[in-house]
Amino acid sequence: MVIIKSPQQIELMQAAAKVLVACHRELRKKVRPGVTTLQLDQFVEEFIKSHGATPEQKGYHGFPYSICASIDDEICHGFPSAVPLRKGSIVTIDIVVNLNGWLADSAWSYQVGSVSKEAQKLLDVTKECLYRGIAQAIPGNRLGDVAHAIQTYAEGHGFSVVRDFTGHGIGREMHEDPQVLHFGTPGTGIKLREGMVFTIEPMINSGTYKLTVDRNGWTARTLDGGLSAQYEHTIAVTKDGPLVLTEQD
Repeated sequence: MVIIKSPQQIELMQAAAKVLVACHRELRKKVRPGVTTLQLDQFVEEFIKSHGATPEQKGYHGFPYSICASIDDEICHGFPSAVPLRKGSIVTIDIVVNLNGWLADSAWSYQVGSVSKEAQKLLDVTKECLYRGIAQAIPGNRLGDVAHAIQTYAEGHGFSVVRDFTGHGIGREMHEDPQVLHFGTPGTGIKLREGMVFTIEPMINSGTYKLTVDRNGWTARTLDGGLSAQYEHTIAVTKDGPLVLTEQD
């Protein structure tokens, strides 16, 4: 069942999103060669708690960290580690903030120093996929319109869209209805209504969309070893169009 949020509830989610956005802005300054993702995890946890909030991912179904940190061929749910980041890598940091019982969720792919042309193109296309999907999130459209906009842009640039992981409704729970696919047919899926709040979070690969999961039971990586990138926003559907709660700019 899709839970429709009131304007007041969306404001409460915006407050959580404000903490999350501030955290990502600080991360921009900290992602660099030689830094470890364990250090980034510690920073994020301390930052969130210092703002009166909690990192919602820590302990979720046993997940042991405050962030997901996915590097290069890792698609999502990467475990932070003590291995220093290397120049030329891509690292995606996924954070969920809980402030007074209301959640906000956003993942962002960061360059570690300068990256290859292939990696830069993947990052640019993936971010554009996100915003093309968001543009379709208006009352009366369907989730298939969001999915189709993402898929056609990614595949038009020679990339693939991960099928196994999706966006999701969010509010008091991290994962609510609806499930938000990033591939699909326009005019299909549930109709969007004012007050819906969900994430759009395309994961785009340089090669195949197929994946494998590490022995830790969490970390997904590309089957062919190709690069993967992801950008994610929490958005609300309003009568005036999509409201991006986690916008960083």
